[in-house]
Amino acid sequence: MKATAQTLTQVGSAEKGWVSVYAELFKARLTFLVLLTTLVGFYLGSPSGPVNYLLMLHALMGTALVAAGASALNQLLEREYDAKMRRTQNRPLPSGRLQPQTVLIVGSTCAALGLVYLGLAVNVVTAVLGACSLISYVFIYTPLKRVTWLNTAVGAIPGALPPLMGWTAARGELSSEGWALFAILAFWQLPHFLAIAWIYRDEYAKAGFQMLPIVDPDGHRTARQAVSHTLGLLPISLCPFLFKLTGTIYHVGALALGIVFIWFAIQFARHLTIPRARQLFYVSILYLPLLLTLMVIDKIK
Repeated sequence: MKATAQTLTQVGSAEKGWVSVYAELFKARLTFLVLLTTLVGFYLGSPSGPVNYLLMLHALMGTALVAAGASALNQLLEREYDAKMRRTQNRPLPSGRLQPQTVLIVGSTCAALGLVYLGLAVNVVTAVLGACSLISYVFIYTPLKRVTWLNTAVGAIPGALPPLMGWTAARGELSSEGWALFAILAFWQLPHFLAIAWIYRDEYAKAGFQMLPIVDPDGHRTARQAVSHTLGLLPISLCPFLFKLTGTIYHVGALALGIVFIWFAIQFARHLTIPRARQLFYVSILYLPLLLTLMVIDKIK
């Protein structure tokens, strides 16, 4: 009995270990954020009346597969560089827990299945947007990280497409309201990732990534980009209200959140220290879910 219990414990630990490995490979937290923004886009894009939950589930399933595949392929291409950074050296490929051939097969299969699933179970527009997100993330943004600091701006495109995919999944077409959701995510990403790049600039430099804080050691351009994008985000975040997607509660809340975000960006720009960068980073990860929550609770059409 004791030996059987011990064996079951070992099997359970091994299974838990593989779950952890693939959660890292698929960047579970990032994929969760992708699905959250897709869900909000779908909800906001749903016409008045009952939400089509089956269609929503199809959209989330397809998007999850594409996001998981993109994350795996990204890590495949960056495995040598991830090994040079302390924050990424324990990922499945650099640590040797998975082999490149396995990741290539798993990543490609997930991405392909996700695109086909979106095309068949949701609509062609959403599938095309998913393909654009996959291609721009894996084949444009990923190699650009070793070429130019503008990779952050390019990377904002695939990062901002999920809410637009949610919108088109519900509506079946592109529209100004959906593009407004895209713009909110695109502008939000710049101060968020600039804060990360400032915190880990030494590690990025060691790995050979061309991030703005590396080519801008005094930080003046980094500071300007962080502040300008939080300033730009404020009026863009009001578009759901202007398009009559949301009401006054969202309007007031978006203004308040935007002002707080700007204040922390200015504090980062004034001091350019790692603690101030961490504050900006933490504020950014609070800002987005709070803004999305306001959209959902104050939807008016």
